[in-house]
Amino acid sequence: MLFLTETWERFSYYGMRALLILYMVAPAATGGLGFSTARAAAIYGWYTMAVYAAAIPGGFIADRWLGHSRAVLAGGVAIACGHFSMALHGLSFFFAGLAFIVVGTGLLKPNVSTLVGTLYGPGDPRRDSGFSIFYMGINIGAMLAPLVCGYLGQRIDWHLGFGFAGIAMCLGVAVFLAGRQWLPASIDAKRSAAAPAAPLTSAERRRLSVIGLLFVFAVLFWGAFEQAGSSLTLFADRFTRLSVFGFSFPSSWFQVEQPLFVLVFAPVFAWMWIKLGRRQPSSPAKFAIGLFFVGVGFLIIVPAAAAAQSRGIRVSPMWLTALYLVHTFGELCLSPVGLSLVTKLAPGRLVGLMMGVWFLATSFGNKLAGWVAGFFDVVPVARLFLLVAATAVAAAALLGGFIGPIRRLAGEEREPEGPALTPAAAETRGSMNSKTDA
Repeated sequence: MLFLTETWERFSYYGMRALLILYMVAPAATGGLGFSTARAAAIYGWYTMAVYAAAIPGGFIADRWLGHSRAVLAGGVAIACGHFSMALHGLSFFFAGLAFIVVGTGLLKPNVSTLVGTLYGPGDPRRDSGFSIFYMGINIGAMLAPLVCGYLGQRIDWHLGFGFAGIAMCLGVAVFLAGRQWLPASIDAKRSAAAPAAPLTSAERRRLSVIGLLFVFAVLFWGAFEQAGSSLTLFADRFTRLSVFGFSFPSSWFQVEQPLFVLVFAPVFAWMWIKLGRRQPSSPAKFAIGLFFVGVGFLIIVPAAAAAQSRGIRVSPMWLTALYLVHTFGELCLSPVGLSLVTKLAPGRLVGLMMGVWFLATSFGNKLAGWVAGFFDVVPVARLFLLVAATAVAAAALLGGFIGPIRRLAGEEREPEGPALTPAAAETRGSMNSKTDA
């Protein structure tokens, strides 16, 4: 039930996101808003930043007052209202819709993930598999949304695409209401108690400093990766051939590729980490690899961008496909690892707060992505992509040089030999160690 709720929520979000910047820059004569690229990119950046930043107050409100399932329900209703508002003509409806979606996503996104976690007791071996299934639901929604909403918005009417995203969210709310009784009866009675007043131990402070350090690199990663919804969408729309073997398609369909590649390669990466066992790269090393991949993705497309803009041609869609494939490799190295790392390093009494802080890295990254995309019409596209690539590769190299010190701060060199622990077991052990230190 939670899988399907999140699938439809992500469908609504990515369906609208696939159209957002294209709608803003489209001329008024074609039904768009006629904004400049710089203004549209700025709005896109602020909006996507706010969506993820709202997870912190959304989680706090659920913990203290609403309860997690009621927060999910209220968030879903608010999101649907936002999409339906955007389906109406008028600038005031457009901005009101964005505001509703920000508030609704802040209530729904962190709390539906929390509900998944409450289904498993401490040390339950099914926890990792449950979250893996849930993560697949996210990507199924993200993959299907541009196909439907993108086509309706670009080929028929912008507002029809936004409206269908609202219908998708209504389906998610209906699924949640139908299956809500399957949640533990006491779920809404569970509130996060006030954090104990006990001071942090030295070991806990060191581990939190690792989260802070990797937070900075995560912002840089998402700042490059989230160009998918801004500068790369503009590149697809203006400089990429939108046909394959005589079949034409909307430019928003390129946003299908990343979630599709996640569905294909996530099991491969999971198998690879298991196969490598204790020989697999450390968490900071995986972060560096993720940054390197996102930089390489932009390097791949630089020649195509230079040719397209200088010669006034549309390049093969395979250039963007190759970029999104390499970016997916980077995502699979960094995104799930970051969530697991926060669970492992954060003290048990602060893990909820630190997960909210971790979402803030995505928030800041989205804002950075919007700011960079604002230069799309100012700087030659090839140079812009080259600068993004150079920044990501340089950050990867910098992080690579600090892997040893970061591992020592995290205490990884003191990890006992033996099979790897699940995140739940690692959290339990981390809490026990914290008590021992105290």
